Amino acid sequence: MKKLSITWNDVFDSTGYLFSFAKCLSAALKHSPYADKAEDIVASSGFAFRMWAAPQLCPSATSIWEFAKQKPWVENGGISCGYIQRLWNEEAEEQAKREEATELILQSIDRGVAAVVWNIGMAEWGLVTGYDREKRMFYTLDVAGKEGELPFALLGKGDIPILNVLTVQGKTDKTQEEIMADTKRLAAAHLQGKEWSSSNPKGLAVYSVLEDYLGGSFQPALLWNLTYYLGTYGALKWYAWQFFNRYGETKLAELYHDIWQAWQQAFERLDEEKMKNAAYRAEVRGLLSRAFETEKEALQLMLSE
Repeated sequence: MKKLSITWNDVFDSTGYLFSFAKCLSAALKHSPYADKAEDIVASSGFAFRMWAAPQLCPSATSIWEFAKQKPWVENGGISCGYIQRLWNEEAEEQAKREEATELILQSIDRGVAAVVWNIGMAEWGLVTGYDREKRMFYTLDVAGKEGELPFALLGKGDIPILNVLTVQGKTDKTQEEIMADTKRLAAAHLQGKEWSSSNPKGLAVYSVLEDYLGGSFQPALLWNLTYYLGTYGALKWYAWQFFNRYGETKLAELYHDIWQAWQQAFERLDEEKMKNAAYRAEVRGLLSRAFETEKEALQLMLSE
């Protein structure tokens, strides 16, 4: 039996909605030999800049992308990864993929690094933090902080029965200058809507979806959905600010500080009673408009370098 001690207490989350993949990845690194990468990786993988939206603000839209891109995106930050996935209509590969993923997880735990795994406790990414070979059982931590157990045989058989496992295997020789340049490239590509071919608005186009909802298309029944969107993406902006600030990108750091602050303030204003007032909603909308204009400026700066 082997089990790592991990909690969410030291993972920054200003809203309580930090996107589960980013949260798990940061925590896995923070409690590992690669702790110096724990905050950087949220930005250097590009997730600090990624946004998707559905017209009716379906929460699942925040978790839709080409999952196989996780490995190269995370490796952009100067670490090497193991990765296994099995998607829908790949049932013929189920057993082989599960056995391969199980071994990948066991090796990661032996290196002292939790594995980021889909469908831990709920239909979200969580962590596998340990194992018992005799019982053929994994020990898990879901994004709500609940510890649990998962039989080896049920890996990839959750509520949404796909298999998705990412492990950190070590550092590469990629320089910080190379990491920064490639992070700007990833960020700019997404903000321009160039990542993946989903029909959902993505990148800067997400602002118009959220602003439209706060304008004439406001529906009180969707307020929780808006809260989820602002909480998820707003918390990520903090990592972009910190990343640029840490490595001397002063102007981008200033811009992303202001972007994060606007998202955070908008999130904090989502009061159910006050949001019934059109003038109050206009104030919230104004904060997102300010963030939009600032992030457009940040995009142009990244493109110019």
